Amino acid sequence: MSALVSREIQLASRPHGWPVPENFRLAERPVPELEDGEVLVRNLAMSVDPYMRGRMNDAKSYSAPFALDAALDGGAVGEVVASRSDVRKEGDVVVHGLGWRDYAVLPGQGTRKVDPSLARPSAFLGALGMTGLTAYAGLTRVAAFKPGETVFVSGAAGAVGSLVGQAAKALGAARVIGSAGSAEKVAHLLDLGFDAAFNYHDGPARELLRGALGYSGGVDVYFDNVGGEQLEAAISVMNPFGRIALCGAISAYNTTDATPAPRNLASAIGKQLTLRGFLVGAHQDLAGEFVDKMAGWLAAGTVRFDETVVEGLENAPQAFIDLMRGANTGKMVVTLP
Repeated sequence: MSALVSREIQLASRPHGWPVPENFRLAERPVPELEDGEVLVRNLAMSVDPYMRGRMNDAKSYSAPFALDAALDGGAVGEVVASRSDVRKEGDVVVHGLGWRDYAVLPGQGTRKVDPSLARPSAFLGALGMTGLTAYAGLTRVAAFKPGETVFVSGAAGAVGSLVGQAAKALGAARVIGSAGSAEKVAHLLDLGFDAAFNYHDGPARELLRGALGYSGGVDVYFDNVGGEQLEAAISVMNPFGRIALCGAISAYNTTDATPAPRNLASAIGKQLTLRGFLVGAHQDLAGEFVDKMAGWLAAGTVRFDETVVEGLENAPQAFIDLMRGANTGKMVVTLP
């Protein structure tokens, strides 16, 4: 057994409603010796994401629930510090799925090597990683966006939403509208190049969205990160044959009550709308195309990516709780110095 010890964040209990610090536990585990084909990765940064809230429930879903009294997992980027793999060598920077810990042991084939000269390591969890691919695939394939269309993005100051809006502008959108949870975030969206934005706390979402449109036309593409009232508002202003990419429904993740909205789903029939849910894992074939475009946009300054950075593994649970409360602008990442 290796003398190396790794800290990890375990799920101590399942949240009921909003997660609290007591649902998590910081523990230590000895790092096992490497077997043939495996690598030891020292994590540099890890991701906390809204989808992780669903995995904290003991319920069947598209991804297995987290086990109690075991380490959580999720996206991470790190440096290979030891290798018994033919495909990875010491010093490689890789992305993998064993975050929420200082050190990860896994097959070399289970990692993806990245080029740290393109951006800082954490970018491969965000703009150049799963977050960016989610935005790109949802906009271009799931919602079948076309130049000249009007796009509405809910939760637009978050990691995915901010990239969706900027990508839409880069690809020729006529108008991009975003919603966010504070006046500061609204100002940030306008600074990113959104044509209009509104604070969804300021009144009924339908009225705020109609006001942000500013003219008699409607929305062609809605990228939904929120669900609930904002999905209902979007349906009310969608143009005929509009498309809705259902990426997330964070408004319902922590509620213990049934959510009534959307109450106007029947209007999707007359408007002949398409509502399509998606998981980014089904669109990995777009990864090469996405990275080429996003790297170019970032280099040219066409797209900017923001991060809310929390330092230290021990602070990862609070970072996740804050994410659920909307405390982040852009991608929430935890660095592991």
